[in-house]
Formats: sequence, C-alpha cells, structure tokens
Amino acid sequence: MAYSKTDITKALETITAPGEGKSLVESEAIKNIVTFEKEIIVDVTIANPSLQAKKKVEVEIMKAIHQHVDQKADVKVNVTSETKNEPFKPEKPKVPGIKNIIAIASGKGGVGKSTITSNMAISLQKMGFKVGILDADVYGPSTHLMFDVANARPLSIEIDGRSKMQPVESYGVKILSLGFFTDANQAVIWRGAMASKALNQMIFDAHWGELDFLLIDLPPGTGDIHLSIVQAVPITGAVIVSTPQNIALADAKKGVAMFQQENINVPVLGIVENMSYFTPAELPDNKYYIFGKDGAKNLAEDIDTAFLGEVPLVQSIREAGDVGHPVALQENTPLENAFAEITKNTLSELVKRNDDLPPTEVVRITTMSGCSS
Repeated sequence: MAYSKTDITKALETITAPGEGKSLVESEAIKNIVTFEKEIIVDVTIANPSLQAKKKVEVEIMKAIHQHVDQKADVKVNVTSETKNEPFKPEKPKVPGIKNIIAIASGKGGVGKSTITSNMAISLQKMGFKVGILDADVYGPSTHLMFDVANARPLSIEIDGRSKMQPVESYGVKILSLGFFTDANQAVIWRGAMASKALNQMIFDAHWGELDFLLIDLPPGTGDIHLSIVQAVPITGAVIVSTPQNIALADAKKGVAMFQQENINVPVLGIVENMSYFTPAELPDNKYYIFGKDGAKNLAEDIDTAFLGEVPLVQSIREAGDVGHPVALQENTPLENAFAEITKNTLSELVKRNDDLPPTEVVRITTMSGCSS
C-alpha cells in the first residue's frame, strides 16, 4: 500500500530550509512527492546552490521520513537549487539536437491520429522546419505505410565511436517506426516492458540530428507506452485528436486528463477535430455532420484549451495515406490549407507555452497505479 503524502509532509515540516528560517514545507521548497509501494520520491528546490547544502537537505529528508513515516522506506531525493531573482535557465534537452517534442494522442482508436501526425509533419516541413516522427504505436504502426517507405530499413551509422540507427527519410521527414523491424503479417505480442525497451532504443539509439520538431504518434488509450514516453523524454506539449462523436470525446477527455495528472504535467496545446463533416463531391456547398457538430470545439472550451482546427471526412485523405502520399503534400487545396491552419495554430500555442512555462521535466515515477493522491 502506498504511503500517505500527509504523513510525509508532516515529517518534512520538521526540517528547516537552508537560510530560510522556515521549514521546507513553509518555504514551499517541496515541489513534488510521489509514492509507490515502498518507494518515496521527493523533489525539493533550495536557494543555496552549494553541494554541501544539497547533500545536507537530502540526508535530513531521508532521516525525517525514516523516523516519522517508515524506517524501511526506499527514499529518493532530487535536490535542485534556484537562486532568487535569477532568470530561469532551462535544462539541456534529454535528446540532443531536438528542440521541441510534441505528443499526438487520442483516447480512442480509429479517430485518425496517425493521419493528423503525418500531415502536420508535412506542413511543418513545408514551412521550413526540420521534422521527425517517432511512431510509438507499437502494436499498430502505420507511419512507414503513410510515407511509402514500408520496405525501407534504418541503416547503421557511426557517431562519436558508437553505432546508431539512421532514421528513414521521406518527403523531408525523418521517421522511425517499429514497422521497419517487424513482419507486416505477424502480430506484435509483447509485454509492456519489451515495448518500452524498443521505444527507448528508437529514441536514444538513433541519430536524429538537428530537429525543430519530433512528433510522437502515440497509441490510443492511456497505458504503459504513454507512461514510458513521458518517463523517457521531456514532452514540450501534447495535441489531442478526436472526432465529434460523444464516445470519442469521452475518451479524449481521458487523454487530456492523463497529461494533466500532477505527476505528469505535460501542457495540452489543444484539440484537433477529425472527420468533422462530410461534403459530397457533387454537392460541394453541403456539409453533413455525420458524427455530430462542434463536439471537439465544445470540449476544448469546456476544459479551457485551444481548438486547433477541423478536418473534414474526405475520401482523398484516406486514399492519400493508403498510397503513402500524405494529402498535405498537395499545393493550394482546401485540405492542404486545413492542415496548414491546424499546424499554424499548434505553433501559436507552442510559442505561448514556451513563453509562459518552464521546460517539461521527465517524469520520475515507475507507474501511475498505486500512487497516492
């Protein structure tokens, strides 16, 4: 059973913050407490940057928890310093060379998340950005198909004496997908740990080079893969994809809630509505709202996040993906303009996020299950 955060907080009230004259709790030095079974993780920020002060706080926290909570607890303390009135200095990115990592997620399968990811990548590339896609949908990868590189294989390249994977490049976008390494006719039957290991290899054993954006196409739902990703890399922000259908919107809410969990805390940049309406070719002025109208837009308002745009239900989008030629590659078409608008709105929200918030930290927990509230 997980420990009580209330008991841990009371224990930390007995410790005085260096140079503050107040307890660590009173001075708001305790930034986060995570508990899981016999493990307690405490994140604390102090004003004194010296190694001696950090070590002293670490030891005192461990002693207090062992004395007042459980002497057998496995206590881990992460101590950082933040000198007052100094400008915030962001940490170096976890993956060298990558400036922004955007997770594309959905609570429900079949809403077109991979289609949105691939076309946003094309739109970003056409705007002049350096872009990569990590297909993290381990059990149903499709990016390699949508970019017409199903038969390609990442090559090995030597970087600083180490062998690295060279992502496959198509239409100016760098791609890594488990689809490159598995038989198209065989199901991937892996436990979560195996899938997570494969993802880590595609992230850290690859030579992505300099990227402005790495888009991570997540599988549907909220599970092991999602947690593995937020543990592995600092996600700059997340984009949620949904259809207007009530069932899809209910699952989209869960996707948003996952990123907004206190222990994950990844900013949600906004919601994209896919399959918004259907317009027959013979009736170009007519719109038929097959799955409902303005569902994702209303959800965005309800949860106070941005509505990034809508994509109609059009046969050519599916056909373009099937033949490995994303529809955003077209020039001066309504569909290209729709994806360009979504991408521009996402960039606008990303600028606000980077101006207003510090860099996202890598999640330091092993599982959400069993965490105390």
